[in-house]
Amino acid sequence: MLSFNRMLCAGVLALGTLFAQAADASVVIGGTRVVYPAQDKEVTLKFMNEGERAVLVQVWLDDGDDQSTPDSAKAPFAVAPPVFRLDPKKQQTTRILFTGATLPADRETLYWLNMLEIPPKNGGSTANILQFAFRTRIKVFYRPPNLAGEPVLAHQKVRWSLHSASGGLVLRADNPTPYHVNFASVGLWANGKEEGMQGGGMVAPFAQAEFALEGLTTRPPGELKGAITVINDFGALVPTQVALQP
Repeated sequence: MLSFNRMLCAGVLALGTLFAQAADASVVIGGTRVVYPAQDKEVTLKFMNEGERAVLVQVWLDDGDDQSTPDSAKAPFAVAPPVFRLDPKKQQTTRILFTGATLPADRETLYWLNMLEIPPKNGGSTANILQFAFRTRIKVFYRPPNLAGEPVLAHQKVRWSLHSASGGLVLRADNPTPYHVNFASVGLWANGKEEGMQGGGMVAPFAQAEFALEGLTTRPPGELKGAITVINDFGALVPTQVALQP
């Protein structure tokens, strides 16, 4: 199971002078992404509390609004249970259920799963305490049946080309597949080394995305290739070199 960077979600309790306690996220999600096959009634996801204290966990899905709350989020999914206590060193399995909606049948649809981790209050303390909750978001891919091609090979179909843009060079990715293709890093292979590497991102089905190359304003001499690290369905990193289209 992989741990993720947490986004600071909220500060609670501000009375007079505040004294902040140490705030460390402790809940780990059992995967870096969720693939939901449309033919399945549900999928499951595990959560593990690696900390020393019990926490309250709340889970919900949204359609891309990173400011969503369980009350405002829009997504055709339910989570059971949506709220649970997770004791130290214990696991909890949740069920994600598709509640029904008309979605494209020729491509994946992207949603996001949110996990809010809320630490317990220090009931015995009389000091003013600043308590923090931590929010984690991971991608959920709703995958219709009978899509063309294999998702594990989708990255091989992406066409890459190098272009000049305001401020420098960009690698353009054209995705002719019905799958979202995710990258941990994107850059160039030039003169026997990687150049212009940046943090990656994603290209949607039948869409195009551009990735700015860090620190590169002119095309390097010699033969160039794309230096791409793909993130597959299982969260594994797959480094690869790709030919660039003229």
